[in-house]
Amino acid sequence: MSKDLHFSVLLDFYGEMLTDKQKDVIELYYNQDLSLAEISEHEGITRQGVRDNIKRGEAYLTELEERLHFAEKITRLMQVVERVTELCGDIERTNEGFTSSAAIEEDSIAIRTMLNDYIDDNFS
Repeated sequence: MSKDLHFSVLLDFYGEMLTDKQKDVIELYYNQDLSLAEISEHEGITRQGVRDNIKRGEAYLTELEERLHFAEKITRLMQVVERVTELCGDIERTNEGFTSSAAIEEDSIAIRTMLNDYIDDNFS
């Protein structure tokens, strides 16, 4: 994962833990792709102040992830969900190729639905 994407993801998870200024400058730097000079002008602080806020915020976001691992766990969960969804599709296609079982079809659809509902309820 690129550094920019890494800090964008960490900001999504832990952004509320930062000071308002740190959150704002990191958002502008990583998500809006503004330069230090542009952020400095926007925020009314020096370029050095912007840089210091970014560095302190990055350090804190990194520390939180090293302690809690939320971003890592969610990323792995999403990979598992994706793989299970693929396997459901494989089961359905295999089921069609043989004497089709309504129970297998229903179970596969139920698994896919549960996963989608869980993702929608918790991550949307």
